[in-house]
Amino acid sequence: MFNFLKDKIKKFISGAKDEIEGKEKKEEKKEEVEEKPSLAEQEPQQEEEKTREETEAIEKGEEAEIEETKEEKVEVEETKEGLFTKLKKLITTTKLEDNDFDKFFSQLEIILIENNVAMEAIDALKENMKKELLGKDIKKSEFEKKIQEALKNAIADLLIEPFDIIEKIKHDIKEKKPYVIVFFGINGSGKTTTIAKLAYMLKKNNLSCVLAASDTFRAASIEQLQIHADKIGIEMIKQKYNADPAAVAFDAIAYAKSHGSDVVLIDTAGRMQNKADLMREMEKIIRVTKPDLKIFIGEAITGNDAVEQARAFNDSVGIDAIILSKADVDEKGGATISVSYITKKPILFLGMGQEYDDLKPFDKSEILKKIFD
Repeated sequence: MFNFLKDKIKKFISGAKDEIEGKEKKEEKKEEVEEKPSLAEQEPQQEEEKTREETEAIEKGEEAEIEETKEEKVEVEETKEGLFTKLKKLITTTKLEDNDFDKFFSQLEIILIENNVAMEAIDALKENMKKELLGKDIKKSEFEKKIQEALKNAIADLLIEPFDIIEKIKHDIKEKKPYVIVFFGINGSGKTTTIAKLAYMLKKNNLSCVLAASDTFRAASIEQLQIHADKIGIEMIKQKYNADPAAVAFDAIAYAKSHGSDVVLIDTAGRMQNKADLMREMEKIIRVTKPDLKIFIGEAITGNDAVEQARAFNDSVGIDAIILSKADVDEKGGATISVSYITKKPILFLGMGQEYDDLKPFDKSEILKKIFD
């Protein structure tokens, strides 16, 4: 996870070394050119008895040498300096200013866009880094370290600390049972499998739960959830396909109340091709079930698509938290960095494989370590 982004950032930050070494060699060459004595200084004072022809020959040779020196000097001066070289040279004598930071950040922005970081998140990163770098005296020897620290802190500010869902449920069911969780996400995002993983986690933590097969639209969705319920050893409430999803959820809650179950997990449809109908359906489920928690499940590997899906569900029904599936095969990490900032909701878990145990609690420090260490 994050391998592609990590490599890009590492090259971006450490790229200064090669650029600076190359620049120093060019500067040495430039100094040699500037210090090279002219032909006039090398030649002794001409004897008065030299003929006009000899003097003219010497003057022509001197002019040719001077022109050659000028051309070499211009070539050195026009050699393109690297971004870090220019910036590092600048900050050895002055503070980093707005225009210089914008030039520096423009290259970082390209890297972030390539790794599916949302533009709103990139703008926030820029502002956070500006606060930490602008107007500050940075020693040449500490330049790379300061840039990395500023970027690391800026990304950390975008990531919201998650709450412990197990502890939250155990606390809340002391006052009210069952604890109702509704899950949202488009078809193919790993929603049903992720719900099964969470059900397995709840059971391991001595919390009984019931599944509600409220995705009555997608073919085989009910059978898929039933297979998971059987494997885990928990109850599932279902009706026929095209039944009212809210009615299925209502029945599941009623079953949980009568059987003393701790938690109800409600699977829902995700047919984004008919967004208006889907959102009305989700709103009805919310009204009927009055859930304690609304969780969006998206694919980490879809990058900005996952972010936009989360935004759509948040705008329509108001999500409380996020789970990103398939994070183990996400080389870019843009969705992980962006989705919390865009929705202002925490990521609770990352799906890291196909087994029921492969649901990893989100850890901000571990994410930063994967990107920068």
